[in-house]
Order: sequence, then structure tokens, then C-alpha cells
Amino acid sequence: MSKGNKLAVVSGGTKGIGRAIIDIFAENGFDIAVYSRNENDLSELKLEIEKKYGVSLQYMVVDGSQRDQVEAFAEMIQNLDSELEVLVNNAGTFVPGTILEEEEGALVKMIETNVYSAYYLTRILGPILKERKSGHIFNICSTASIMAYSNGGSYCISKHALLGFSRVLREELKEYNVRVTAVLPGATLTASWEGVDLPESRFMKATDVSEAVFSAYSLSPNTVLEELILRPQLGDL
Repeated sequence: MSKGNKLAVVSGGTKGIGRAIIDIFAENGFDIAVYSRNENDLSELKLEIEKKYGVSLQYMVVDGSQRDQVEAFAEMIQNLDSELEVLVNNAGTFVPGTILEEEEGALVKMIETNVYSAYYLTRILGPILKERKSGHIFNICSTASIMAYSNGGSYCISKHALLGFSRVLREELKEYNVRVTAVLPGATLTASWEGVDLPESRFMKATDVSEAVFSAYSLSPNTVLEELILRPQLGDL
């Protein structure tokens, strides 16, 4: 890592919204630490980001549903030279289905990946920000955090839980000048929507979400954008 640079940590950051967030923070001089499940995606990301922006990127192969792997990643972060400034809990998974008919284990899988991954990573890295009395935590929720929909099943449950986590965390950290923002994107053109017979114009761009995130970070320390809801202009799908 480059000594003196601030550090942005992003979970699940090789594609979609996570990748767009990495790009915008790297463009603004942040070193990056990221995990995902695919070694090839991570190694390619490291080469691209370091070459394009001249910052350092460290990564680890992690399955966000596995507590020991998430905690190993957090321990790696603690040994880096860069100063932790931003934590983006973006790791997540989506399995469609209704509560009564979805595959066995769907709720456990999505709670572990969408909620526990953020919980365990924040419990280790959050105290660093709390002690320094600065920094920003972003939890990438969803419009499913505030809106139930058919075939959303356990995904909606997990995203409602992540929003609750964000709200509690903000109350706990606000007196320490650590800002917490819940980001609630609607339909965004990412790999999750591959194969859907809809025009690109019907979706938001991942870069729109990342620019909104960086704008929230860039506000003065006097202000926190608590919840950021973004939807396609014609409404969610």
C-alpha cells in the first residue's frame, strides 16, 4: 500500500456497483482493499486499477458467507499501511423465490452473505474509525430493504435486516463522527440482470450509484446522508 493514502475497503467489489465504487475512490487517490470469491477477477482488477489510477489494491479471495474468511480479510486490513477511511459493505447474493416455495437454505445463505458479512467485517474495522473519530461506512442495501415484492422471499428479508443494521450502527457511531449511510439502489444494470429482455435505458447505471456514494462521502463533516434511495427514472422493475 502507498503510505499516506487513505484506504477504501469494499466487499464483493469485482463487478457491478462494487466495481464502480472502487473506480471512483481509486480515481480520487484512495488505496483499495477488496474481497470476492473469484481469484481471476481479483487479479485482473488489481492490474487494471493500479495501472489506471496509480494507487495500490490489495485483495483476498473470500466467500462472504463464511465468518472465518471475512475475519481473516479484516485482519489483513489491520496490517496495511494506509489509513482506513471508508468501508463499503457491498457483498451480497440473490436467489429468487417465494418464502413458501424457495429452495431449502435460501434464508440462511442470504442472511449469511448479505447481513452477517457486513456485521462481522464492521465489528473488526468499525472500532478503528471509532477510535480515530472519523470515517464513513456505506452499507449497500436495496429498494428491497423498504419494499416487499413477490418472488423476493428471503432476499427481501435479508435486505430489510441490513437496513436495520445500518440504522442501529449510525446511532452508535454518530457521537464519534463516523458517518453511516445506507444505499438503497433499485434496478441497476449489473450481472444480476443478465438475460432479462429489457432495454439498457430501463436500468440505472452502476456509475450513477457510485457517484452518489462518493458525493455522500464528500459532504462536510457536519452532514450525513443517512439513507440514499435511487431508482430508474421510470420506476423500479
